[in-house]
Amino acid sequence: MITGGGTGIGAAIAKTLKDQGFKVSLVGRRREPLDQTAEAIGGAAVFPADVTEPEAIGRVVGEAVGANGAIDVLVNSAGLARTAPFMKTDAAMLRQLFQVNVEGVVTCAQAVLPAMLEAGFGRIVNIASTAGLKGYAYTSAYVVSKHAVVGLTRALALETAGKGVTVNAVCPGFTDTDLTAESIDRIVSLTGRSAEEARATLSETNPLKRLIRPEEVADAVQWLVGRDAGAVTGQSIVVAGGEVM
Repeated sequence: MITGGGTGIGAAIAKTLKDQGFKVSLVGRRREPLDQTAEAIGGAAVFPADVTEPEAIGRVVGEAVGANGAIDVLVNSAGLARTAPFMKTDAAMLRQLFQVNVEGVVTCAQAVLPAMLEAGFGRIVNIASTAGLKGYAYTSAYVVSKHAVVGLTRALALETAGKGVTVNAVCPGFTDTDLTAESIDRIVSLTGRSAEEARATLSETNPLKRLIRPEEVADAVQWLVGRDAGAVTGQSIVVAGGEVM
């Protein structure tokens, strides 16, 4: 089950895991991109739902099990990014980012974890960010929420250690997705720079001098959900070209 599976990193993960023979369930707020991704990868079960609504996620988990069998893998890829100077970051923005980026992960993990523990096998991968490991200016609320995801990953990994379940985070740098495109648009509107200049500014944070490809993030997830990755838990795998070491 992949949340945020209709676009960007989530869609890339869906394709990679489908190509590896997984039965894929896609979850997201909007049905249209879910359907488009399902068609593009050669078929997947589609479940429109908001990760911030526990009742909806509980229903979706039941339906996904009915469609594809037991959920062995949960990838929490749904996320929200907002930027603002610290003095313009209000409580509403902080709550919104926490609700999606942190509470959404908690809700989905709690919905699938009991069955994983009973089966003695499970893989939970949380898509965090390099913002979960370092600071960035003008993104304090986002940085706080992604640090929380990394902390949650570590805590849950210890609770599930030795029970056949692993919990890890993947932390991409700026990735070539619609979310980053929105960030570029905001830079353009606030600074008057061209889109090319804004994109170059984001790329400069990566020693490779480019944006990360969604498929590169998906490849890290593929490794973590494999049966031979059972000794890897509580880790934050960075996919950022050396930006964070």
